[in-house]
Amino acid sequence: MTFTTTTHLNFPGTARAALDFYQSVFGGQVQTTTYGDLGMPAGLPDTGKVVFGRLSSDDGFSVMAYDVPGQTEAVASTTRRENGTTVTDSPFFLSVRGTSFDETARRWEALADGAVVVEPFAASAWSAGFGMLTDRFGVTWVVDVESTDAA
Repeated sequence: MTFTTTTHLNFPGTARAALDFYQSVFGGQVQTTTYGDLGMPAGLPDTGKVVFGRLSSDDGFSVMAYDVPGQTEAVASTTRRENGTTVTDSPFFLSVRGTSFDETARRWEALADGAVVVEPFAASAWSAGFGMLTDRFGVTWVVDVESTDAA
């Protein structure tokens, strides 16, 4: 038996825009279903919002997205570096690890468009490239290059 994990992100009406942005960063195919597609009457405020959204790419990247009904404001969270530590009130970070420095750096640069950079992408003690940012949709990402060490 095999299990896979796909992060499921909740948004305040920006799921489609987030999926389209993540597709521009990671490639792949976006699939969406709206509340209206599943029978919500036309004209209601959430009819066009995403009830099921997914981005899947051939290289294994996958993320799901959902618009929370009735929510129009993003839940604010902050992540910052302070005295050599990461300080956050976010309940999770989304981690993406690549095997190629150049490909990982390219995706970092794309993901950083409109983001708040918490830790710039650079060599670290455990990786040839590591960085942390909170993207324009409020999702905090940890991006790094897989270490070739057997540690």
